[in-house]
Amino acid sequence: MGEFELIRNFFAAAPCAQGGEGVALGIGDDCALLAVPPGEQLAISTDTLVAGVHFADPCDPFLLGQRSLAVAVSDLAAMGATPIAFTLALTLPTVTADWLQAYARGLNQMAQGCGVALVGGDTTRGPLSLTMTVFGRVPVGQALTRSGAQPGDLLCVGGDLGNAAGALPLVLGQRTADASIAEPLLAHYWSPQPQLGLGQALRGKATSAMDISDGLLADCGHIALASKVGIEVERERLPLSQSLVDFLGRSDAQVAALSGGDDYVLAFTLPSVELPLLLADGWPIHVIGQVVTGQGVTLLDADGQDITPQTRGYQHFRESP
Repeated sequence: MGEFELIRNFFAAAPCAQGGEGVALGIGDDCALLAVPPGEQLAISTDTLVAGVHFADPCDPFLLGQRSLAVAVSDLAAMGATPIAFTLALTLPTVTADWLQAYARGLNQMAQGCGVALVGGDTTRGPLSLTMTVFGRVPVGQALTRSGAQPGDLLCVGGDLGNAAGALPLVLGQRTADASIAEPLLAHYWSPQPQLGLGQALRGKATSAMDISDGLLADCGHIALASKVGIEVERERLPLSQSLVDFLGRSDAQVAALSGGDDYVLAFTLPSVELPLLLADGWPIHVIGQVVTGQGVTLLDADGQDITPQTRGYQHFRESP
C-alpha cells in the first residue's frame, strides 16, 4: 500500500476529515486553508509522541489514536482556545491495515469529541512516532498564557491529579488491580479529556494557565519563571481520586500527583474574587496553593514547612547525575 492510498483509505475518508467551522480547505491540496473570524487570533501547538518514550510499544492502536490527539488538543485548552483543525505526521515501521484502521478509529472518536477537523499531514517509514499540530482560535487579547500570575493569586487545578502516573504500572504490565480501581486510571491515561470548556471559561479571569503534562511541580515552575513570581503548593490540598489512593496509598498518590505527569488537567492562577462565580457555574476547580513574591516553586506540608523534592517532573535530555 502506497502513501497516498494509505491516506485516502484510513484518514481522508474519516468523518473528522470532512471539514467544519473554520476549515476553508481540508485534505487534498498542498496546504489546508483555515478561516479565523475578525478579532480573533490563531493558536498553534505541536506535540510528538515516540514509541517507547511516550507510550508502550506495542499498545492498543485505538487507544493510542485517542491519546495522541488528546494531548495535543489539551494545549489549546490551556490557551483558552476553541479548536479548529489538526494535522497528523505519522511515521510507521510497516503498514498494517488492522493497526491503521484501529488507530484511525480512535483518532476520529477523539477528534469528533473535541470538535477538531483533520486537514492534512504526512506519512513516512521509520520508527513509530506521531506528530500532531493543532490549530485553534481565541479572541485578541484573551489568550491564557504563563506570564501573568500575580502575588496574591490562588493556584488552582481543574481536577484530580496523578491518575495517569498511577496507571503507568498497569500500562506497562508491572502491576494488576481490580477493574474498579484499574479502569478509571487507565481511562485517564489513554483517553484524557482536554479541558476546553474550562479554558474558555477562564478567559478574562485567570492570570496564567497551562496544562499539566510533565508534573504539577515542574509545570508550575514554568508559570513561576514566566511570571517572575514564587508559587507555593500545599501538599494536603492536592485533589486525589479514590482509585489512585486505593492503588498506590496516599503518600505515593501524592508523589504521583506532584511529579508524575500526563495529567492534562489545567493548572492556573486566579484572583480570589473570580473563584465563587466559576464554582457556582459548576467548574471542577480545586485551590491547591497561592502565588507569592519571590521565585520558583515551594511544596509545603500540613504545618507549612518546606518539603520541596529535588525531582519535580519529567524532562527530555536530562543528564544523569
